[in-house]
Amino acid sequence: MAFFSSDDSGRQTLFVLTLILLWYSSNIGVLLLNKYLLSNYGFAFPIFLTMCHMTACAFLSYVSIVFLKLVNFQHIKSRSQFLRISTLSVVFCASVVGGNISLRYLPVSFNQAIGATTPFFTALFAYLITSKREAWVTYTALVPVVAGVVIATGGEPSFHLYGFIMCIGSTSARAFKSVLQGVLLSSEEEKLNSMNLLLYMSPIAVLVLLPATLVMEHNVIDVIQSVAENHRHLWLLLLVNSTMAYGANLLNFLVTKHTSALTLQVLGNAKGAVAVVISILIFQNPVTFIGIAGYTITVMGVVAYGEAKRRYS
Repeated sequence: MAFFSSDDSGRQTLFVLTLILLWYSSNIGVLLLNKYLLSNYGFAFPIFLTMCHMTACAFLSYVSIVFLKLVNFQHIKSRSQFLRISTLSVVFCASVVGGNISLRYLPVSFNQAIGATTPFFTALFAYLITSKREAWVTYTALVPVVAGVVIATGGEPSFHLYGFIMCIGSTSARAFKSVLQGVLLSSEEEKLNSMNLLLYMSPIAVLVLLPATLVMEHNVIDVIQSVAENHRHLWLLLLVNSTMAYGANLLNFLVTKHTSALTLQVLGNAKGAVAVVISILIFQNPVTFIGIAGYTITVMGVVAYGEAKRRYS
């Protein structure tokens, strides 16, 4: 009996490790492919790219939930709940679009350094919106999070002000969305798991992004068709990129389900560092000792913040 128990445990461990590996691959892959698409071929359409992601998420979420039944389908129960989800979707759009715009102007390494400050903005919005206060030790841990980015900014040879502003905006919008989600969908009756929330948010996001694309990137189809004549694999890259964007969300849910939110947080901290190293190797963007030191300080601050919050919350 013990033999079978040990065998089952080994299979479960292998399954979780496989999920984690796929989660790393999809998250880092979509980030690097975003950078590659936005930095090559004259493909300067971050809003259209985000719309492609959301379209894939809408379609594949429906297939996964309704047909494959990976999770139970949850219905929207009221008009007010729908309005709350719509609000989250708009904020989510702002976050993703801002992140994609920043990738046009900033190297992935610096983008990830700024993105690591998400806990700072989360704590700030939690205090402003819900008046939630953390222990002083927890707030103290946020000092190196911000200080590290300030140091990294001073040592970034590829600094671009507009890209920096877009990345800060994206990071703050991502934090705002997480706090807002806790406020708007706080009742047990209206809570949705992340997969069902993505199912409802994605088509709303497409409806928001479509007119924005037509107005701000009105020549996108003509340019893509022109580029695709010389680079026939462009459409394939867009398809793979969009599918990976959904895969990252799905695997994020599965890793949390089979491990814990804390494990995902730890893995996320390490993921940023891995993405930085890989991006530097692929794109050969210049880095400085000051930039690396700043990013390291930020990551250490994020780890300290997570530990302080776990102990004192």
